Order: sequence, then structure tokens, then C-alpha cells
Amino acid sequence: MADTTGFTNLVAGDIVSSMSEAFIISFTAEASISKGDPVYLTSNNKVSPATAEQSCIGIALHDADPDDPVAVCVSDGIVKVIAGEAISVGSKVKAADTSKRVLTWVSGTDSPDLILGTALTAAEAADDLILILVGR
Repeated sequence: MADTTGFTNLVAGDIVSSMSEAFIISFTAEASISKGDPVYLTSNNKVSPATAEQSCIGIALHDADPDDPVAVCVSDGIVKVIAGEAISVGSKVKAADTSKRVLTWVSGTDSPDLILGTALTAAEAADDLILILVGR
């Protein structure tokens, strides 16, 4: 696992940008969530970790047990995440594979509602740590 972020002291789910610049919303965890998981809306104000390609609301910023509050970066935040494959700088990313890692969004193949953000650093292989700018 390579860390291409320049922030080796941070882990997946850490936000690199200023908290005042990022749009962060508190949701309720419907299932167990780990820091750095891409999450999707499951019902009113509730989120779960994505384990397949689906439209996600953002990235969880801390661990949460079911029914606990969880802060989610939904837009304008730069967050460290785990890549599920090689990803180029500037590529749109989507969520997720079965290991809750981000993947490259493919224009003409993937639906635009799958876009989770933009890769700011590259991944050479699965499990590399990269930075994404969350938002469509």
C-alpha cells in the first residue's frame, strides 16, 4: 500500500482541507461505519457504508456504531481515502467495491450520479491511499 497524499501522518477518513471550507453534515449510522468509508443514504438522515457501486453522499469522518451520529464530508472537502484500483490524478471517482474502496468513474459507462469526487493524487494499485475532493 502506497501513500501518495503527502500526508503520511493521516489515515483514511482524515480531512486535509480546513473544516470551515468543507461541507460536513451529521447523519445517523444505520450500520457500523468505519472512518473513511464512502457512505450512502439509506433512509431519512441515515447512512450506511457502500460495499458496491452506488450513489454516495460522502465520506465518513469517524467510526460509528448503528444509531450513533456520524459526521460525513458531503462537499468541498479534501479527504484521504483508500483506492480500489489504479486511479489517475484528475479522474472522477465513485464508490465502492466490496472492501469500501473508491474506484474510477468511467464517462459513457457509469451514471453521473455515481460520482463521489475527483482524485487529487494518483493510486498505482488497489489499497493505495489518495486524496479526493468530495463533490460532483
